[in-house]
Amino acid sequence: MIQKGLDEIEYPNLAPRLFDPVKYMLAGGGKRVRPTLVLMAANLFTDDIQDAVIPAVGLEMYHNFTLLHDDVMDKAPERHGRETVHLRWNENVAILSGDAMQALAYQLIAKTPSYCLKEVLDIFNQNNIEIDQGQQLDMEFETRDDVTLDEYIEMIRLKTSVMLGAALKMGAIIGKATPERAQILYDFGMNLGVAFQLQDDWLDCWGNPETFGKRIGGDILCNKKTYLRIKAESKLSRPESYRGQTEEDYIEMYKNYYILTGAEASCRKAISEYVNKANACLDQLNMPDEKLSLLKALASKLENRNA
Repeated sequence: MIQKGLDEIEYPNLAPRLFDPVKYMLAGGGKRVRPTLVLMAANLFTDDIQDAVIPAVGLEMYHNFTLLHDDVMDKAPERHGRETVHLRWNENVAILSGDAMQALAYQLIAKTPSYCLKEVLDIFNQNNIEIDQGQQLDMEFETRDDVTLDEYIEMIRLKTSVMLGAALKMGAIIGKATPERAQILYDFGMNLGVAFQLQDDWLDCWGNPETFGKRIGGDILCNKKTYLRIKAESKLSRPESYRGQTEEDYIEMYKNYYILTGAEASCRKAISEYVNKANACLDQLNMPDEKLSLLKALASKLENRNA
């Protein structure tokens, strides 16, 4: 349903090159986790999820907009195993096409049924503001040497988790859930999102480059503050690069550093803890296990994903 909705988007005829990068981004694959969560949440409370499809497509459009602009800011060479937009075209095209994606996302979200349109738009807008805050913190952390784990967890909550929470809450509201149940699903998404990002940190070091879609060790080379780096540096001063060292040697040195300091094991433990918190939220819904089986399976899959 999501792919069909993406395929049916009607793009303006004027300045078609503006939308070529948009189509390129959407054709890049991805897991479609966020729109799927919208539909899964709606389906918990109604058998007819058609009203949730277009808003779900809008959220996927918005998510890809954030990825496009993230790639520009991070100067990332690859996304989902393909050349990033700012390299395939240029930075100006990437920024402008990203702006167009954001506008298209709003158009789609605005097609939410009238009985819950304001509430869904409020959630969506709050989600956008918090994601921007998270991105700003992420950039600031690159030049700070005193970032704490609590600060880092808050940053990834804003940058990653809020969109998963928003997706679930939007779907629940469209499905006419009670405010209490919609909030529980939001909390589930928040905990799952933290686990997702911590797993992403881990995969940046030990993921399979053929399935991860990004260069292994990219966070290390960009001096990004991750759970692994912050935890390791709290135990032992970070290693220094040496003359003649290749990028691959540098990445391998840091991976060994993370293992030696226990940061790798601590990261894996934290992932499991946040997945457990997410599952505890689902238990609060007091719904039959068969109703929640897909969400619980998703939590397990995200915890053990390799891409």
